[in-house]
Amino acid sequence: MHCAALWFGFLGAWLLVAGPIYQASIELQSEDVELDRIRAATADIPSPPRVSIWWWLLPPVRMLLTRRRRKRHQRDIVDRMSDEDLFAFTSLRNKSLGWMLVALGGFLIAAKETYELAEGLEWPMWVVPVLVVVMFAFAVSLTIAQNRRDHEMTERRRIR
Repeated sequence: MHCAALWFGFLGAWLLVAGPIYQASIELQSEDVELDRIRAATADIPSPPRVSIWWWLLPPVRMLLTRRRRKRHQRDIVDRMSDEDLFAFTSLRNKSLGWMLVALGGFLIAAKETYELAEGLEWPMWVVPVLVVVMFAFAVSLTIAQNRRDHEMTERRRIR
């Protein structure tokens, strides 16, 4: 029974990684219209000039200059956005951050459960990082595969 509990914990934890990744994909795809609108609203705003490579001689100064330019550029973008575009952008950013945090929490639990599985079954500890990488790749590939199937289904319907 102990062995089954280890496997259930392992599989359940990795579902807590795959689920948020998939749900984030679904929700963020539904925001495509808003994302296109945001891109269009900010298309005419030039990118900030690059910080000279010579500032790498003083890395803290270079990072400060880069940060200031990025913040100024972000302010320019926000100032030019309509209230509706700003709301859409904020909503998109908040959903992205929320799902990233949920997936990260699931990932940390899954890494712990992977360690406990390997320890409980007395596997060598090098298996843990390998299994974590494989399971994360599997969780992401499930989302990619489902998105491709959905895209193909919609494309076939459009062709009719």
